[in-house]
Amino acid sequence: MNIHEHQAKEILKEFGAPVSEGVVILSLNDINDKIKKLSSKEFVLKAQIHAGGRGKAGGVKLIKNKSDLEKEAKSMMGKVLVTHQTGPEGKEVKRLYIEEASNILKEFYLSCLVDRESSKIAFICSTEGGMDIEKVADETPEKIITNKIELKDDGPTNDEIENIISVFKFDKNQKKTALKLIKSLYKIVIEKDANLIEINPLIITKEHKIICLDAKMNFDDNAIFRRPEILKFRDLNEEDPSEIEASKHDLAYIKLNGSIGCMVNGAGLAMATMDIIKLYGNEPANFLDVGGGATKEKVAAAFKLILSDKNVKGILINIFGGIMRCDVIAQGVLDAAKEIDLSVPLVVRLAGTNFKEGKEILDKSNLKILSASDLNDAAKKIVEAIK
Repeated sequence: MNIHEHQAKEILKEFGAPVSEGVVILSLNDINDKIKKLSSKEFVLKAQIHAGGRGKAGGVKLIKNKSDLEKEAKSMMGKVLVTHQTGPEGKEVKRLYIEEASNILKEFYLSCLVDRESSKIAFICSTEGGMDIEKVADETPEKIITNKIELKDDGPTNDEIENIISVFKFDKNQKKTALKLIKSLYKIVIEKDANLIEINPLIITKEHKIICLDAKMNFDDNAIFRRPEILKFRDLNEEDPSEIEASKHDLAYIKLNGSIGCMVNGAGLAMATMDIIKLYGNEPANFLDVGGGATKEKVAAAFKLILSDKNVKGILINIFGGIMRCDVIAQGVLDAAKEIDLSVPLVVRLAGTNFKEGKEILDKSNLKILSASDLNDAAKKIVEAIK
């Protein structure tokens, strides 16, 4: 789960990390009252959307005085920002963040994340802050330094932290602040089930202070049930409506840009199904894993979800029954099809538990279904059917 910058900074502040003072604006009527809490003469106005690249899209502006602030805020609120992460449709700005401006001397990059391959916590640092870290990785990878820390109750040692921050060449006082910051980031990952914390940029001001100038956080969806204090930050306006609907039915669903809808049981098989669709020259419209123990109601919900995507020109159902029974899948598809006018080709490949019973249910229906003997055959048939 992603959260907004102002929410990430609220968490950073809770854990003792240095952040600028700021206020969140949900209504333009609140601006004059809220900025009274800020003491600076200059401000930074930031659009709050779940996407990077806001600055280049006009979503971050330095405001020289309070009189210009309201005018610029009115211009930014409701604006659709298009960045390299939003896609061409962009995202509408529905909240703003105003914070005290900083006198920037240097900009760095710092992130902390769960490294699943090594089962450690990784800290990634670079002197090239304030820009896309992916670009730095491509053009000057030697400027990105990664240190991995073993999981332990008391967090990284001072020696480990010294090694992490050595690339920044902080002075004595800055090192003290950085030591606390690294410990704070580690604690957030452990205590709040964060997958990623990204500070870009981490700055040194002309007053020689360290500040987390921008912040991004992502949390483990599988652990969110035990973090109600994090779940309250969820902004449904920033999520795809189809993915919100999928979460109601406990479906693992991600909307993509292709034209072939997929319903599969098991994440690995789902990935293989999408790969073979691409191999035969088309694109999947979604990733959808119905899970191993789905009911016919859950399958019906999944089927409706696929058909709600107007880009879907055909559907491929690929089920290998283990825990999941093929007759349950078949009945779920049949129930959904009765409610929705199925006007696109449907290819079904069933194998495993009760596949004969499942095939019989589908064969006796009035649905126009193309049966496939294996995954290769299924992909060929659905790609051919939508030409």
